[in-house]
Amino acid sequence: MANINTNYLKLPGSYLFTEIARRVADYSAQHPDKKLIRLGIGDVTQPLPAAVTAAMHAAVDEMASAKGFHGYGPEQGYDFLRSAIEAHDYRARGMDIRADEIFVSDGAKSDCGNIGDIFAQDNVVAVCDPVYPVYVDTNAMAGRAGDYDAQSGKWSNLVYMPCVAGNGFAPEIPRGKVDLIYLCFPNNPTGSVATRDQLKAWVDYANRVGAVILYDSAYEAFITNPDVPHSIFEIAGARTCAIEFRSFSKTAGFTGTRCAYTVVPKDLERGGASLNSLWNRRQCTKFNGVPYVVQRGAEAVYSPEGRAQVRETIAFYLNNAKVIRDGLQSAGLIVSGGTDSPYVWAHTPDGMDSWGFFDHLLQKANVVTTPGAGFGPSGEGYIRFTAFGGADDTAEAVERVKAVL
Repeated sequence: MANINTNYLKLPGSYLFTEIARRVADYSAQHPDKKLIRLGIGDVTQPLPAAVTAAMHAAVDEMASAKGFHGYGPEQGYDFLRSAIEAHDYRARGMDIRADEIFVSDGAKSDCGNIGDIFAQDNVVAVCDPVYPVYVDTNAMAGRAGDYDAQSGKWSNLVYMPCVAGNGFAPEIPRGKVDLIYLCFPNNPTGSVATRDQLKAWVDYANRVGAVILYDSAYEAFITNPDVPHSIFEIAGARTCAIEFRSFSKTAGFTGTRCAYTVVPKDLERGGASLNSLWNRRQCTKFNGVPYVVQRGAEAVYSPEGRAQVRETIAFYLNNAKVIRDGLQSAGLIVSGGTDSPYVWAHTPDGMDSWGFFDHLLQKANVVTTPGAGFGPSGEGYIRFTAFGGADDTAEAVERVKAVL
């Protein structure tokens, strides 16, 4: 008889966003006349930039001829895109990141989960709390998380770093030694950002104990404060202790097109092995690469036209975030985020629990949000709003929420 990976059986219930979709579907089936406004799952609504679609059209035309046809591409990504990423996302900001340290993929979510393939099962993993569920669930699937305790909402082998109002939603460095550290800034779900001094402390700690920082900067394009770092590699010493994940999904609308990248510096070694080489081996074995047409579209993000169009889209979403933040504050809710982030993190009113407030807003305001408890124990008592809706829908949703508070 074939044995299964019993770690999957330890996973609680369903994936957070699957449960949200189930509740929304049940409500919609019972109330088909109700117009729902979705400010929950972080999917974008604005179309791809015109420069991107033009580049994709041209790439499709190339594929229609024998001379221009592209079959299997390099698993690491085409040189034209890796070079554009190097020049614009790193060199332009003074960072020493080279094209052969950049691996193009189909999503930051995939890479954040798959990166565990190159690490041993006995590594001690530290996660922020609240946390993007993928970091926790994929380590649980791999057997690094131990056992799940439903009462506390925690896994026995994970080190939880509370990110709460009392510490400015910023994780504190563990007192003991950990091996893998997941950080996400601007943060999902709280919308908080990290200062240079805070990141420097993490880099110094990781280098001192031999840990690896797994840094998710998928939302860096939303940073407006010039003093806030966009990358962990802006911090001296990061090349020997950090891996960075980025995505074109929220930056340029690639949620339905799928393109991202991961940076693994060649200076990063553990146990005498190059993590760049290990990740390359993993990708060559398990990944066939991102389609040529999609990568040409991603390359166009860095053209003058593409960069201007992306800035317009980011400004659109940040304005939505301001509408949400200001509206919820005027209604008396305590909120954070929404300035350097597309997420607004709101404290639930009157001691209501997260799922209770989620259901209240769904049923009374017909607005879909994300309950904070789904992001971990410290997320209880909060709810997340996303700024990725349309401008009119966002404004209407805020008025609906204000009306039922």
